[in-house]
Amino acid sequence: PEEWRRLVAKYLANTDHFEKEEDYFPARVVLEAINWLEENKVYDRVFLWIDCFDPHEPWDPPPRFDTYTDPGYTGPRLILPMGGYASNWASEEEIKHIRGLYAGEVSFVDYWLGVLFKRLEELGYFDDSLIILTADHGHPLADHGKFLKGPDRMYSELLKIPFMVYYPDCKHRVVDALIQFPDVLPTVLEFLGLKNNAKSMQGKSFAGVLTGEREEHRRAVIIGYHEGEDRCIRTKEWSYIHRPEGQPDELYNLIKDPREKVNLIDERKDVALKMASIFGKYFYKTSLKVVKGLQGRYEIS
Repeated sequence: PEEWRRLVAKYLANTDHFEKEEDYFPARVVLEAINWLEENKVYDRVFLWIDCFDPHEPWDPPPRFDTYTDPGYTGPRLILPMGGYASNWASEEEIKHIRGLYAGEVSFVDYWLGVLFKRLEELGYFDDSLIILTADHGHPLADHGKFLKGPDRMYSELLKIPFMVYYPDCKHRVVDALIQFPDVLPTVLEFLGLKNNAKSMQGKSFAGVLTGEREEHRRAVIIGYHEGEDRCIRTKEWSYIHRPEGQPDELYNLIKDPREKVNLIDERKDVALKMASIFGKYFYKTSLKVVKGLQGRYEIS
């Protein structure tokens, strides 16, 4: 498509002058962040938001990180896959190649985050700082037949994201509590000792999970998409996807079927009803259109 060609050409024009690893965007962002931290070390309190954009596509890792692709691959270097069905344009070898480029991009970002964290430690920020590492979404890599994000791809590869929090008083551990983006701000406010008086704030602090005071946070999380009417609600065991009118809903057992390949919407109507009820309560005041769709399919009140 013409739009795809334009995006690739624009990226190549913007990166044609790259000669060394430090020229790439993640490295430049991290080095600039380090400079800012060094310049502002005189202040007792600082806030820094860092967005390196990668590992967003195009996936074009520097040579020393481009080690996950097949050395025998002879096809084109597909740094920006087209969205939608991979079978429309990509072979199995090309799909593997794209996944290798993505892995190289992730490895590249991981290395430069390490550079940042090492400098944070050297500057003494680790002693009394709250550090949150996360992403806005994952990347479908033809896991369900399609590349890139989209409202019809509400599966784990898009919805589950890295989420790491460092705070001096928190134990180093892995927790499986369910959280969602609106919970981040009230958590930060609690750690800073600030009151949350905003009635419109839908999130709730998970600071207690991080400090070990409790293990659970949410019964379920709800995910939407800025385009389309597809919605998803997930518990630790189930993922229920509500599709727009005229399309069948989906239900997956995340424990027995973590790759979400077997749709149980017909076999487990009881679970679908339970999930839809939770769903309907959440959207009652915010999206009556979704609620009406749920009522029609599951006869919930």
